[in-house]
Amino acid sequence: MKNKIIILYESLLLKYNPQGWWPLLDLHDSKIGSNPTKTGSIRGYHPKDYSYPKTEKQKFEICIGAILTQNTSWPNVEKALMNLKKKDLIDAKKLSKISQTKLSLLIKPSGYFNQKSKKLIIFSKFYQSLNGKTPSREELLSVWGIGLETADSILLYAYKVPTFVVDAYTRRTLSSMNLMKDYMTYDEIKLLFEKNIKKDYRIYQEYHALIVENEKRIKPRIKK
Repeated sequence: MKNKIIILYESLLLKYNPQGWWPLLDLHDSKIGSNPTKTGSIRGYHPKDYSYPKTEKQKFEICIGAILTQNTSWPNVEKALMNLKKKDLIDAKKLSKISQTKLSLLIKPSGYFNQKSKKLIIFSKFYQSLNGKTPSREELLSVWGIGLETADSILLYAYKVPTFVVDAYTRRTLSSMNLMKDYMTYDEIKLLFEKNIKKDYRIYQEYHALIVENEKRIKPRIKK
C-alpha cells in the first residue's frame, strides 16, 4: 500500500505536470523555457529536462538565486538577477570583488538588499574556495547567511544532491493533511519525506516545486 507522502506527490504531479525548476536566465527566450502554470514567472523553466544546470555559470546563478529568494517572491529575484546579468556579475570571482554598496543597488528588487549583498559577497568567496567540488550541507550552513532551506535548495537544484527542501508551503501542506505535528523541526519534516520517497533528486525537485505551485493556487486559509 502506498503511503500518503507518495500519494500526495503523484496527485500533485497528475494535476500540475512537471514544473521544470530551477528557472534560469539562459532559458528566458528558449521555447523550452516555459512553465504552463499560472503562478509566478512563466519564463526560464525546463519541464522534464533534468540536465540543468549545464554550466558553471548556471550553477552559480542557482546558488545566488537561492539566497536572493529569501523572504521574497521569484519575480523580484528575477529582476535582481537580470540586473546582475546586465553587468556580467553572475560570476563568483567578479561578485566577490564588487563593493557592497554597488551590489545592494543592483539587487534592490529582491528586498533586504543590504543583508543580501553581504551574503552574496561572502558566498561568492566560499564558492570559489570549492574549486568545483560539491559542498557538504555542513559546509554550506557554516557560511554566514545560509540557513537550512537555502542550503538544501542549493544542494538540490545546483548540485543535484537528493536532499529535500522544506519551506513554509511544505509545512502548510502537511499540516492541512494532518501529516505532521506543529512542533516538528525542519530536519524532522525533511526526514519524513526522505524516509518515504525514493532518493532521487529529480523527484525531490518536482515534489518541492509542486507543493509550492499547489499552495500558491489555494486561497489563504482563514486562521481560527
